Amino acid sequence: MMHVAKPTQAMEDAQLADIAKFEVQLGRYLAGDLEEDAFRVFRLNNGVYGQRQGGHNQMVRVKAPYGTITPEQLDMCAHIAETYSRGWGHITTRQNIQFHFVQLENIPALLRDLASVGLTSREACGDTVRNVQGCHLAGACPYEVLDISPWAEAVHRHFLRNPISQRLPRKFKFNFSGCATDCGQAMFNDVGIIAVSRPTADGTVEQGFRVFVAGGLGANPHPAQALEEFTAREDLLATCEAVLRVFGNHGNRDNKLRARLKWLVDTMGMDELRERIFKERKLLVASAGWPGGIPEYVREHGDAPAGVSTTISPTPVGQGVPVSVRRAKSQGRWEDANVVRGAAKETVSAYAYSPLGDVTADQFRALASIQRELGADVRVTNRQNLVFRDLTEEQLPTLYARLDVIGMAEPGAELVRDVVACPGADTCNLAVTQSRGLAAAIGEALEDAGLGDTPGVRINISGCTNSCGQHHIADIGFFGAERRAHGKAAPGYQMLLGGRVGQSEIEFGQKATRLPAKAAAQAAVRVVQQYTDGRQAGETFTSWLDRSGGASTVGETLKDLDVFPTPEENPDFYVDFGETGPYVKEIGESECAT
Repeated sequence: MMHVAKPTQAMEDAQLADIAKFEVQLGRYLAGDLEEDAFRVFRLNNGVYGQRQGGHNQMVRVKAPYGTITPEQLDMCAHIAETYSRGWGHITTRQNIQFHFVQLENIPALLRDLASVGLTSREACGDTVRNVQGCHLAGACPYEVLDISPWAEAVHRHFLRNPISQRLPRKFKFNFSGCATDCGQAMFNDVGIIAVSRPTADGTVEQGFRVFVAGGLGANPHPAQALEEFTAREDLLATCEAVLRVFGNHGNRDNKLRARLKWLVDTMGMDELRERIFKERKLLVASAGWPGGIPEYVREHGDAPAGVSTTISPTPVGQGVPVSVRRAKSQGRWEDANVVRGAAKETVSAYAYSPLGDVTADQFRALASIQRELGADVRVTNRQNLVFRDLTEEQLPTLYARLDVIGMAEPGAELVRDVVACPGADTCNLAVTQSRGLAAAIGEALEDAGLGDTPGVRINISGCTNSCGQHHIADIGFFGAERRAHGKAAPGYQMLLGGRVGQSEIEFGQKATRLPAKAAAQAAVRVVQQYTDGRQAGETFTSWLDRSGGASTVGETLKDLDVFPTPEENPDFYVDFGETGPYVKEIGESECAT
Protein backbone atom coordinates (compact mmCIF):
# COMPACT_ATOMS: atom_id res chain seq x y z
CA MET A 1 0.00 0.00 0.00
CA MET A 2 1.33 3.40 -1.02
CA HIS A 3 2.61 5.43 1.93
CA VAL A 4 1.21 8.94 1.47
CA ALA A 5 2.07 11.42 4.20
CA LYS A 6 -0.62 14.07 3.86
CA PRO A 7 0.19 17.44 5.43
CA THR A 8 -2.10 18.63 8.20
CA GLN A 9 -4.11 21.84 7.83
CA ALA A 10 -1.70 23.54 10.22
CA MET A 11 1.24 22.51 8.01
CA GLU A 12 -0.51 23.84 4.92
CA ASP A 13 -1.34 27.14 6.62
CA ALA A 14 2.25 27.52 7.81
CA GLN A 15 3.57 26.88 4.32
CA LEU A 16 1.34 29.52 2.77
CA ALA A 17 2.45 31.96 5.46
CA ASP A 18 6.08 31.16 4.58
CA ILE A 19 5.44 31.94 0.93
CA ALA A 20 3.68 35.21 1.71
CA LYS A 21 6.62 36.21 3.87
CA PHE A 22 9.07 35.26 1.12
CA GLU A 23 7.22 37.50 -1.31
CA VAL A 24 7.40 40.43 1.10
CA GLN A 25 11.10 39.98 1.89
CA LEU A 26 11.94 39.47 -1.79
CA GLY A 27 10.20 42.76 -2.56
CA ARG A 28 12.23 44.49 0.15
CA TYR A 29 15.46 42.97 -1.19
CA LEU A 30 14.76 43.96 -4.78
CA ALA A 31 13.91 47.49 -3.61
CA GLY A 32 17.20 47.73 -1.69
CA ASP A 33 15.55 47.75 1.75
CA LEU A 34 16.94 44.39 2.92
CA GLU A 35 20.67 43.78 3.16
CA GLU A 36 22.29 41.02 1.12
CA ASP A 37 23.51 39.06 4.17
CA ALA A 38 20.11 39.02 5.83
CA PHE A 39 18.30 38.06 2.64
CA ARG A 40 20.80 35.28 1.93
CA VAL A 41 20.11 33.63 5.28
CA PHE A 42 16.37 34.01 4.75
CA ARG A 43 16.61 32.68 1.19
CA LEU A 44 18.66 29.65 2.20
CA ASN A 45 16.24 28.73 5.00
CA ASN A 46 13.59 28.57 2.30
CA GLY A 47 15.64 26.17 0.16
CA VAL A 48 16.85 28.69 -2.43
CA TYR A 49 20.56 28.64 -3.22
CA GLY A 50 22.58 30.97 -5.45
CA GLN A 51 24.38 29.54 -8.48
CA ARG A 52 27.87 30.30 -9.73
CA GLN A 53 26.33 32.02 -12.77
CA GLY A 54 25.40 34.90 -10.48
CA GLY A 55 22.69 37.44 -11.19
CA HIS A 56 19.26 36.14 -10.25
CA ASN A 57 20.00 32.51 -11.19
CA GLN A 58 18.91 30.28 -8.31
CA MET A 59 18.77 26.60 -7.48
CA VAL A 60 15.60 25.51 -5.65
CA ARG A 61 15.95 22.34 -3.57
CA VAL A 62 12.71 20.44 -2.99
CA LYS A 63 12.54 18.05 -0.06
CA ALA A 64 11.33 14.48 -0.49
CA PRO A 65 11.47 13.19 3.10
CA TYR A 66 12.92 9.64 3.14
CA GLY A 67 12.48 9.74 -0.66
CA THR A 68 8.71 9.45 -0.75
CA ILE A 69 6.92 11.03 -3.70
CA THR A 70 3.42 10.82 -5.23
CA PRO A 71 2.22 10.91 -8.85
CA GLU A 72 0.83 14.41 -8.34
CA GLN A 73 4.21 15.54 -7.07
CA LEU A 74 6.02 13.95 -10.03
CA ASP A 75 3.64 15.79 -12.36
CA MET A 76 4.43 19.01 -10.50
CA CYS A 77 8.15 18.37 -10.94
CA ALA A 78 7.53 18.26 -14.68
CA HIS A 79 5.65 21.56 -14.50
CA ILE A 80 8.41 23.18 -12.41
CA ALA A 81 11.10 21.97 -14.80
CA GLU A 82 9.32 23.37 -17.84
CA THR A 83 7.92 26.59 -16.36
CA TYR A 84 10.72 27.83 -14.15
CA SER A 85 13.85 25.84 -15.00
CA ARG A 86 15.48 24.36 -18.12
CA GLY A 87 13.33 21.31 -18.72
CA TRP A 88 14.85 18.91 -16.20
CA GLY A 89 15.31 18.28 -12.49
CA HIS A 90 18.13 16.62 -10.57
CA ILE A 91 17.86 13.94 -7.86
CA THR A 92 20.47 14.47 -5.15
CA THR A 93 22.32 12.04 -2.89
CA ARG A 94 20.13 13.27 -0.01
CA GLN A 95 16.80 12.43 -1.66
CA ASN A 96 16.01 15.99 -2.69
CA ILE A 97 15.02 17.16 -6.17
CA GLN A 98 16.78 20.30 -7.39
CA PHE A 99 15.81 22.71 -10.12
CA HIS A 100 18.46 25.03 -11.53
CA PHE A 101 18.45 28.41 -13.30
CA VAL A 102 15.25 29.54 -11.59
CA GLN A 103 14.96 33.32 -11.66
CA LEU A 104 14.69 34.92 -8.24
CA GLU A 105 11.55 36.88 -9.15
CA ASN A 106 9.74 33.62 -9.97
CA ILE A 107 10.41 31.89 -6.64
CA PRO A 108 7.10 32.80 -4.90
CA ALA A 109 5.04 31.40 -7.78
CA LEU A 110 7.16 28.24 -7.81
CA LEU A 111 6.73 27.79 -4.04
CA ARG A 112 2.96 28.11 -4.37
CA ASP A 113 2.95 25.45 -7.08
CA LEU A 114 4.95 23.14 -4.82
CA ALA A 115 2.59 23.77 -1.91
CA SER A 116 -0.42 22.79 -4.01
CA VAL A 117 0.80 19.17 -4.03
CA GLY A 118 2.29 19.03 -0.52
CA LEU A 119 5.92 19.71 -1.46
CA THR A 120 8.17 22.23 0.24
CA SER A 121 11.68 23.61 -0.02
CA ARG A 122 11.55 24.96 3.52
CA GLU A 123 14.82 24.23 5.37
CA ALA A 124 16.27 22.28 2.44
CA CYS A 125 19.30 24.62 2.71
CA GLY A 126 20.74 26.85 5.40
CA ASP A 127 21.73 26.22 9.02
CA THR A 128 18.67 24.10 9.70
CA VAL A 129 17.54 20.50 10.00
CA ARG A 130 17.84 19.35 6.40
CA ASN A 131 15.77 16.77 4.54
CA VAL A 132 15.29 13.70 6.75
CA GLN A 133 16.67 10.74 4.84
CA GLY A 134 15.59 7.14 5.00
CA CYS A 135 16.22 3.83 3.30
CA HIS A 136 14.36 3.84 -0.02
CA LEU A 137 13.28 0.21 0.55
CA ALA A 138 11.78 0.91 3.98
CA GLY A 139 8.53 -0.98 4.33
CA ALA A 140 9.50 -3.29 1.47
CA CYS A 141 12.89 -4.60 2.59
CA PRO A 142 13.16 -8.29 3.51
CA TYR A 143 15.82 -7.56 6.14
CA GLU A 144 14.33 -4.65 8.08
CA VAL A 145 13.67 -4.76 11.81
CA LEU A 146 11.17 -1.88 11.64
CA ASP A 147 9.62 0.14 8.85
CA ILE A 148 11.39 3.44 9.47
CA SER A 149 9.11 5.41 7.10
CA PRO A 150 6.70 6.69 9.79
CA TRP A 151 9.61 7.45 12.11
CA ALA A 152 11.37 9.52 9.46
CA GLU A 153 8.09 11.33 8.76
CA ALA A 154 7.61 12.01 12.48
CA VAL A 155 11.12 13.49 12.79
CA HIS A 156 10.56 15.55 9.64
CA ARG A 157 7.33 16.99 11.03
CA HIS A 158 8.73 17.60 14.50
CA PHE A 159 11.63 19.76 13.34
CA LEU A 160 10.10 21.49 10.29
CA ARG A 161 9.65 25.17 11.31
CA ASN A 162 10.53 24.20 14.90
CA PRO A 163 12.08 27.28 16.57
CA ILE A 164 15.03 25.27 17.91
CA SER A 165 16.10 24.25 14.39
CA GLN A 166 16.04 27.57 12.55
CA ARG A 167 19.36 29.25 13.41
CA LEU A 168 21.73 26.42 14.20
CA PRO A 169 25.53 26.79 14.17
CA ARG A 170 25.52 24.83 10.91
CA LYS A 171 23.29 22.44 8.99
CA PHE A 172 22.09 19.24 10.69
CA LYS A 173 21.23 15.91 9.08
CA PHE A 174 19.09 12.96 10.23
CA ASN A 175 19.17 9.60 8.48
CA PHE A 176 17.26 6.34 9.05
CA SER A 177 17.91 2.72 8.09
CA GLY A 178 15.62 -0.18 8.90
CA CYS A 179 18.40 -2.69 9.47
CA ALA A 180 22.17 -2.97 9.89
CA THR A 181 22.63 -3.26 6.12
CA ASP A 182 22.24 0.53 6.27
CA CYS A 183 21.05 1.25 2.73
CA GLY A 184 19.97 4.63 4.08
CA GLN A 185 23.63 5.39 4.95
CA ALA A 186 23.10 6.43 8.55
CA MET A 187 26.77 6.13 9.51
CA PHE A 188 27.99 9.52 8.27
CA ASN A 189 25.25 11.82 9.52
CA ASP A 190 24.83 14.12 12.51
CA VAL A 191 22.25 11.62 13.75
CA GLY A 192 22.10 8.20 12.10
CA ILE A 193 19.35 5.87 13.29
CA ILE A 194 19.36 2.13 12.61
CA ALA A 195 16.52 -0.16 13.66
CA VAL A 196 17.70 -3.05 15.84
CA SER A 197 16.20 -5.63 18.20
CA ARG A 198 17.23 -7.06 21.58
CA PRO A 199 16.05 -9.95 23.72
CA THR A 200 14.08 -9.12 26.86
CA ALA A 201 14.00 -10.80 30.26
CA ASP A 202 10.75 -12.63 29.50
CA GLY A 203 12.18 -14.24 26.36
CA THR A 204 10.53 -11.95 23.82
CA VAL A 205 12.27 -9.60 21.42
CA GLU A 206 12.02 -5.81 21.60
CA GLN A 207 12.40 -3.67 18.50
CA GLY A 208 14.04 -0.29 18.86
CA PHE A 209 16.98 1.70 17.55
CA ARG A 210 20.70 2.21 17.76
CA VAL A 211 21.47 5.89 17.45
CA PHE A 212 24.79 7.07 16.03
CA VAL A 213 25.90 10.70 16.30
CA ALA A 214 28.51 13.18 15.07
CA GLY A 215 29.22 11.65 11.68
CA GLY A 216 29.96 13.69 8.60
CA LEU A 217 31.82 13.80 5.29
CA GLY A 218 33.25 17.03 3.89
CA ALA A 219 36.97 17.72 3.69
CA ASN A 220 37.46 16.08 7.12
CA PRO A 221 35.23 13.01 7.33
CA HIS A 222 34.22 11.64 10.74
CA PRO A 223 32.51 8.28 11.33
CA ALA A 224 29.34 8.44 13.40
CA GLN A 225 29.69 6.94 16.88
CA ALA A 226 27.16 4.99 18.90
CA LEU A 227 25.32 7.04 21.51
CA GLU A 228 24.10 4.03 23.50
CA GLU A 229 23.55 0.33 22.88
CA PHE A 230 19.77 0.54 22.54
CA THR A 231 17.26 3.37 22.35
CA ALA A 232 13.65 2.41 23.01
CA ARG A 233 10.97 3.48 20.56
CA GLU A 234 9.44 5.67 23.29
CA ASP A 235 12.73 7.57 23.66
CA LEU A 236 13.76 8.10 20.05
CA LEU A 237 12.22 11.49 19.31
CA ALA A 238 13.37 12.90 22.65
CA THR A 239 16.87 11.61 21.88
CA CYS A 240 16.83 13.35 18.51
CA GLU A 241 15.79 16.64 20.07
CA ALA A 242 18.36 16.31 22.85
CA VAL A 243 21.19 15.90 20.32
CA LEU A 244 19.97 18.92 18.36
CA ARG A 245 19.72 21.08 21.51
CA VAL A 246 23.26 20.17 22.56
CA PHE A 247 24.50 21.08 19.09
CA GLY A 248 22.60 24.38 19.19
CA ASN A 249 24.06 25.23 22.59
CA HIS A 250 27.67 24.13 22.04
CA GLY A 251 28.31 24.17 18.29
CA ASN A 252 30.90 26.64 17.02
CA ARG A 253 29.10 29.81 15.92
CA ASP A 254 32.32 31.71 15.16
CA ASN A 255 33.91 29.41 12.58
CA LYS A 256 31.67 27.76 9.99
CA LEU A 257 34.49 25.41 9.01
CA ARG A 258 34.41 23.90 12.52
CA ALA A 259 30.71 24.24 13.21
CA ARG A 260 29.29 20.78 12.48
CA LEU A 261 28.43 18.39 15.32
CA LYS A 262 31.38 16.17 14.39
CA TRP A 263 33.81 18.85 15.62
CA LEU A 264 32.37 18.65 19.15
CA VAL A 265 33.86 15.18 19.39
CA ASP A 266 37.26 16.75 18.77
CA THR A 267 36.79 19.67 21.18
CA MET A 268 34.94 18.08 24.12
CA GLY A 269 35.39 14.37 23.49
CA MET A 270 32.75 11.71 22.85
CA ASP A 271 32.23 10.89 26.53
CA GLU A 272 31.35 14.47 27.45
CA LEU A 273 29.19 14.91 24.35
CA ARG A 274 27.31 11.75 25.26
CA GLU A 275 26.74 12.86 28.85
CA ARG A 276 25.45 16.28 27.73
CA ILE A 277 22.97 14.58 25.40
CA PHE A 278 21.74 12.24 28.12
CA LYS A 279 21.31 15.12 30.55
CA GLU A 280 19.39 17.13 27.98
CA ARG A 281 17.14 14.17 27.22
CA LYS A 282 16.42 13.58 30.92
CA LEU A 283 15.39 17.21 31.47
CA LEU A 284 13.34 17.55 28.28
CA VAL A 285 10.28 16.46 30.23
CA ALA A 286 10.20 20.05 31.53
CA SER A 287 9.89 21.41 27.98
CA ALA A 288 6.48 22.66 26.87
CA GLY A 289 6.94 20.72 23.65
CA TRP A 290 8.33 17.53 25.26
CA PRO A 291 8.57 14.95 22.46
CA GLY A 292 8.52 11.88 24.69
CA GLY A 293 6.63 8.71 23.84
CA ILE A 294 5.89 7.12 20.49
CA PRO A 295 4.96 9.88 18.01
CA GLU A 296 1.31 10.12 17.03
CA TYR A 297 2.20 9.63 13.34
CA VAL A 298 3.91 6.32 14.13
CA ARG A 299 1.00 5.15 16.28
CA GLU A 300 -1.41 6.02 13.50
CA HIS A 301 0.49 4.37 10.63
CA GLY A 302 2.38 1.56 12.35
CA ASP A 303 5.99 0.52 11.90
CA ALA A 304 5.80 -3.27 11.48
CA PRO A 305 8.53 -4.63 9.21
CA ALA A 306 7.78 -6.05 5.78
CA GLY A 307 9.09 -9.48 6.74
CA VAL A 308 10.28 -12.26 4.44
CA SER A 309 8.15 -14.64 2.43
CA THR A 310 8.66 -18.33 3.07
CA THR A 311 8.42 -19.01 -0.68
CA ILE A 312 10.88 -16.38 -1.97
CA SER A 313 14.62 -16.10 -1.47
CA PRO A 314 15.21 -12.47 -0.50
CA THR A 315 17.34 -10.42 -2.86
CA PRO A 316 20.64 -9.35 -1.24
CA VAL A 317 20.91 -5.57 -0.79
CA GLY A 318 23.59 -3.12 0.27
CA GLN A 319 27.02 -1.97 -0.86
CA GLY A 320 29.26 -4.71 -2.23
CA VAL A 321 26.37 -7.07 -2.96
CA PRO A 322 27.29 -9.32 -5.92
CA VAL A 323 24.32 -8.56 -8.17
CA SER A 324 24.65 -10.79 -11.23
CA VAL A 325 23.34 -10.01 -14.71
CA ARG A 326 23.02 -13.47 -16.24
CA ARG A 327 20.33 -13.21 -18.89
CA ALA A 328 20.93 -11.92 -22.39
CA LYS A 329 17.59 -10.33 -23.23
CA SER A 330 16.99 -6.74 -22.18
CA GLN A 331 14.10 -7.33 -19.78
CA GLY A 332 15.88 -10.26 -18.18
CA ARG A 333 19.02 -8.20 -17.65
CA TRP A 334 16.91 -5.44 -16.07
CA GLU A 335 15.20 -7.92 -13.74
CA ASP A 336 18.54 -9.43 -12.73
CA ALA A 337 20.00 -6.06 -11.80
CA ASN A 338 17.11 -3.83 -10.79
CA VAL A 339 14.47 -5.99 -9.03
CA VAL A 340 14.35 -6.68 -5.27
CA ARG A 341 12.19 -9.52 -3.95
CA GLY A 342 11.42 -10.86 -0.52
CA ALA A 343 8.56 -9.06 1.25
CA ALA A 344 6.17 -11.24 3.23
CA LYS A 345 3.26 -10.00 1.14
CA GLU A 346 5.23 -11.23 -1.88
CA THR A 347 5.55 -7.82 -3.46
CA VAL A 348 8.60 -6.77 -5.41
CA SER A 349 10.46 -3.51 -5.93
CA ALA A 350 12.24 -2.33 -9.08
CA TYR A 351 14.62 0.53 -9.85
CA ALA A 352 14.17 3.09 -12.60
CA TYR A 353 17.67 4.14 -13.66
CA SER A 354 18.35 7.87 -13.87
CA PRO A 355 21.89 8.52 -15.14
CA LEU A 356 23.54 11.29 -13.09
CA GLY A 357 20.21 11.82 -11.33
CA ASP A 358 18.79 13.90 -14.19
CA VAL A 359 15.08 13.57 -15.02
CA THR A 360 13.42 15.49 -17.84
CA ALA A 361 9.93 16.96 -17.66
CA ASP A 362 8.64 14.27 -20.04
CA GLN A 363 10.19 11.57 -17.85
CA PHE A 364 8.64 13.05 -14.69
CA ARG A 365 5.21 12.92 -16.33
CA ALA A 366 5.74 9.40 -17.58
CA LEU A 367 6.87 8.25 -14.14
CA ALA A 368 3.71 9.75 -12.64
CA SER A 369 1.59 7.94 -15.22
CA ILE A 370 3.35 4.64 -14.52
CA GLN A 371 2.89 5.08 -10.78
CA ARG A 372 -0.83 5.63 -11.23
CA GLU A 373 -1.21 2.73 -13.67
CA LEU A 374 0.52 0.25 -11.35
CA GLY A 375 -0.71 1.67 -8.04
CA ALA A 376 2.89 1.66 -6.87
CA ASP A 377 4.72 3.46 -4.10
CA VAL A 378 7.70 5.41 -5.50
CA ARG A 379 10.74 6.77 -3.69
CA VAL A 380 13.85 8.57 -4.85
CA THR A 381 17.10 6.95 -3.73
CA ASN A 382 20.39 8.21 -2.36
CA ARG A 383 22.07 6.96 -5.54
CA GLN A 384 19.98 9.33 -7.64
CA ASN A 385 17.51 6.78 -9.00
CA LEU A 386 13.84 6.00 -8.30
CA VAL A 387 12.41 2.75 -7.01
CA PHE A 388 8.89 1.43 -7.67
CA ARG A 389 7.59 -0.59 -4.72
CA ASP A 390 4.54 -2.71 -3.90
CA LEU A 391 4.53 -4.35 -7.31
CA THR A 392 3.45 -7.85 -8.26
CA GLU A 393 5.48 -10.22 -10.43
CA GLU A 394 2.84 -9.83 -13.13
CA GLN A 395 3.42 -6.07 -13.28
CA LEU A 396 7.16 -6.29 -13.98
CA PRO A 397 6.87 -6.66 -17.78
CA THR A 398 4.61 -3.61 -17.89
CA LEU A 399 6.96 -1.56 -15.75
CA TYR A 400 9.93 -2.56 -17.87
CA ALA A 401 8.13 -1.67 -21.10
CA ARG A 402 7.05 1.73 -19.79
CA LEU A 403 10.53 2.56 -18.46
CA ASP A 404 12.16 1.39 -21.68
CA VAL A 405 10.13 3.90 -23.69
CA ILE A 406 11.47 6.80 -21.60
CA GLY A 407 15.06 5.57 -21.42
CA MET A 408 15.03 4.52 -17.76
CA ALA A 409 15.14 0.72 -18.09
CA GLU A 410 18.91 0.30 -18.21
CA PRO A 411 20.10 -2.42 -15.80
CA GLY A 412 22.18 0.21 -14.11
CA ALA A 413 21.08 0.83 -10.53
CA GLU A 414 23.62 -0.64 -8.10
CA LEU A 415 26.00 -1.72 -10.89
CA VAL A 416 29.26 0.02 -11.69
CA ARG A 417 27.70 2.07 -14.50
CA ASP A 418 25.56 3.82 -11.88
CA VAL A 419 28.11 6.59 -11.30
CA VAL A 420 27.07 9.19 -8.72
CA ALA A 421 28.19 12.81 -9.08
CA CYS A 422 27.41 16.16 -7.50
CA PRO A 423 26.38 19.05 -9.82
CA GLY A 424 30.00 20.22 -9.86
CA ALA A 425 31.15 23.33 -11.65
CA ASP A 426 28.01 23.33 -13.79
CA THR A 427 26.26 25.34 -11.10
CA CYS A 428 28.02 25.07 -7.70
CA ASN A 429 30.06 27.98 -6.35
CA LEU A 430 32.57 25.71 -4.59
CA ALA A 431 33.28 23.12 -7.26
CA VAL A 432 36.59 23.33 -9.11
CA THR A 433 35.90 20.63 -11.71
CA GLN A 434 33.07 19.38 -13.93
CA SER A 435 32.27 16.25 -11.93
CA ARG A 436 29.22 15.41 -14.05
CA GLY A 437 31.37 15.43 -17.18
CA LEU A 438 33.79 12.98 -15.61
CA ALA A 439 30.91 10.74 -14.49
CA ALA A 440 29.61 10.57 -18.06
CA ALA A 441 33.13 9.86 -19.37
CA ILE A 442 33.61 7.03 -16.87
CA GLY A 443 30.25 5.53 -17.82
CA GLU A 444 31.14 5.60 -21.52
CA ALA A 445 34.61 4.15 -20.88
CA LEU A 446 33.18 1.29 -18.81
CA GLU A 447 30.68 0.44 -21.53
CA ASP A 448 33.40 0.54 -24.21
CA ALA A 449 35.49 -1.84 -22.10
CA GLY A 450 32.55 -4.23 -21.60
CA LEU A 451 32.56 -3.59 -17.85
CA GLY A 452 29.26 -1.74 -17.40
CA ASP A 453 27.55 -4.76 -15.82
CA THR A 454 30.23 -5.26 -13.16
CA PRO A 455 28.43 -5.77 -9.83
CA GLY A 456 29.39 -4.68 -6.36
CA VAL A 457 31.42 -1.59 -7.28
CA ARG A 458 30.26 1.95 -6.58
CA ILE A 459 31.88 5.03 -8.12
CA ASN A 460 31.20 8.48 -6.66
CA ILE A 461 32.56 11.86 -7.76
CA SER A 462 32.67 15.30 -6.12
CA GLY A 463 33.77 18.49 -7.81
CA CYS A 464 35.72 19.57 -4.71
CA THR A 465 36.76 18.24 -1.30
CA ASN A 466 33.34 18.82 0.29
CA SER A 467 32.00 15.39 -0.67
CA CYS A 468 28.52 16.32 -1.87
CA GLY A 469 29.05 13.42 -4.28
CA GLN A 470 29.99 11.26 -1.25
CA HIS A 471 33.32 10.19 -2.73
CA HIS A 472 34.61 9.10 0.69
CA ILE A 473 32.24 6.13 0.98
CA ALA A 474 32.54 4.74 -2.56
CA ASP A 475 34.60 1.77 -3.65
CA ILE A 476 36.17 4.17 -6.17
CA GLY A 477 35.93 7.85 -5.32
CA PHE A 478 37.17 11.02 -6.99
CA PHE A 479 37.27 14.63 -5.84
CA GLY A 480 38.23 17.56 -8.03
CA ALA A 481 41.36 19.64 -7.57
CA GLU A 482 43.34 22.19 -9.51
CA ARG A 483 46.59 20.86 -10.98
CA ARG A 484 49.56 22.79 -12.37
CA ALA A 485 51.56 21.49 -15.32
CA HIS A 486 53.94 23.15 -17.72
CA GLY A 487 53.15 26.50 -16.16
CA LYS A 488 49.39 26.20 -16.71
CA ALA A 489 46.35 25.36 -14.60
CA ALA A 490 44.58 22.11 -15.44
CA PRO A 491 41.61 20.15 -14.06
CA GLY A 492 42.56 17.16 -11.93
CA TYR A 493 41.27 14.60 -9.46
CA GLN A 494 42.38 12.68 -6.42
CA MET A 495 41.34 9.03 -6.62
CA LEU A 496 40.31 7.24 -3.40
CA LEU A 497 39.77 3.50 -3.07
CA GLY A 498 38.06 1.30 -0.50
CA GLY A 499 35.25 3.41 0.98
CA ARG A 500 32.19 1.58 2.20
CA VAL A 501 29.19 1.90 4.51
CA GLY A 502 27.10 -0.97 5.83
CA GLN A 503 26.58 -3.38 8.74
CA SER A 504 26.62 -0.41 11.13
CA GLU A 505 30.19 0.32 10.08
CA ILE A 506 31.89 2.84 7.83
CA GLU A 507 35.30 3.09 6.22
CA PHE A 508 36.46 6.11 4.28
CA GLY A 509 38.36 5.63 1.05
CA GLN A 510 42.13 6.00 1.11
CA LYS A 511 44.15 8.03 -1.36
CA ALA A 512 45.41 6.02 -4.33
CA THR A 513 46.79 8.53 -6.83
CA ARG A 514 46.32 11.96 -8.37
CA LEU A 515 45.25 12.17 -12.00
CA PRO A 516 44.61 14.64 -14.80
CA ALA A 517 40.85 14.92 -15.28
CA LYS A 518 41.14 13.52 -18.79
CA ALA A 519 42.93 10.40 -17.49
CA ALA A 520 40.53 9.68 -14.61
CA ALA A 521 38.09 7.61 -16.69
CA GLN A 522 40.89 5.36 -17.91
CA ALA A 523 42.08 4.94 -14.31
CA ALA A 524 38.58 3.90 -13.19
CA VAL A 525 38.38 1.34 -15.99
CA ARG A 526 41.77 -0.09 -15.06
CA VAL A 527 40.78 -0.56 -11.42
CA VAL A 528 37.47 -2.19 -12.32
CA GLN A 529 39.29 -4.45 -14.78
CA GLN A 530 41.85 -5.42 -12.14
CA TYR A 531 39.03 -6.29 -9.75
CA THR A 532 37.15 -8.26 -12.39
CA ASP A 533 40.25 -10.23 -13.40
CA GLY A 534 41.62 -10.80 -9.91
CA ARG A 535 38.65 -11.36 -7.64
CA GLN A 536 37.81 -14.73 -6.19
CA ALA A 537 34.31 -16.20 -6.43
CA GLY A 538 31.88 -13.90 -4.61
CA GLU A 539 34.68 -11.63 -3.37
CA THR A 540 33.77 -8.03 -2.59
CA PHE A 541 35.73 -5.06 -3.89
CA THR A 542 36.88 -4.27 -0.35
CA SER A 543 38.20 -7.78 0.20
CA TRP A 544 39.96 -7.79 -3.17
CA LEU A 545 41.51 -4.39 -2.45
CA ASP A 546 42.84 -5.54 0.92
CA ARG A 547 44.26 -8.70 -0.61
CA SER A 548 45.87 -6.63 -3.38
CA GLY A 549 47.79 -4.44 -0.96
CA GLY A 550 45.34 -1.59 -0.42
CA ALA A 551 44.71 1.75 -2.11
CA SER A 552 48.30 2.90 -2.32
CA THR A 553 49.51 -0.35 -3.91
CA VAL A 554 46.77 -0.33 -6.53
CA GLY A 555 47.43 3.37 -7.03
CA GLU A 556 51.04 2.60 -7.96
CA THR A 557 49.75 0.65 -10.98
CA LEU A 558 48.14 3.87 -12.24
CA LYS A 559 51.12 6.21 -11.88
CA ASP A 560 51.75 6.20 -15.62
CA LEU A 561 48.41 7.99 -16.02
CA ASP A 562 49.46 10.90 -13.80
CA VAL A 563 51.23 12.66 -16.65
CA PHE A 564 50.32 15.93 -18.34
CA PRO A 565 51.40 16.33 -21.96
CA THR A 566 52.43 19.83 -22.92
CA PRO A 567 49.63 22.16 -24.01
CA GLU A 568 50.96 21.90 -27.56
CA GLU A 569 50.94 18.09 -27.51
CA ASN A 570 47.40 17.77 -26.16
CA PRO A 571 45.53 20.97 -25.27
CA ASP A 572 42.50 18.90 -24.23
CA PHE A 573 44.19 18.13 -20.90
CA TYR A 574 43.91 21.83 -20.03
CA VAL A 575 40.17 22.07 -20.77
CA ASP A 576 37.59 20.59 -18.42
CA PHE A 577 34.73 18.34 -19.52
CA GLY A 578 32.05 20.30 -21.34
CA GLU A 579 34.10 23.50 -21.49
CA THR A 580 35.45 25.25 -24.58
CA GLY A 581 38.17 27.45 -23.10
CA PRO A 582 41.24 26.92 -20.92
CA TYR A 583 40.65 25.65 -17.40
CA VAL A 584 40.30 28.31 -14.72
CA LYS A 585 39.76 27.53 -11.04
CA GLU A 586 36.82 29.67 -9.94
CA ILE A 587 35.44 29.48 -6.40
CA GLY A 588 32.56 31.66 -5.27
CA GLU A 589 31.24 32.41 -1.79
CA SER A 590 30.09 29.30 0.05
CA GLU A 591 26.36 28.99 0.66
CA CYS A 592 25.75 25.28 0.86
CA ALA A 593 28.96 23.29 1.31
CA THR A 594 28.73 19.88 2.94
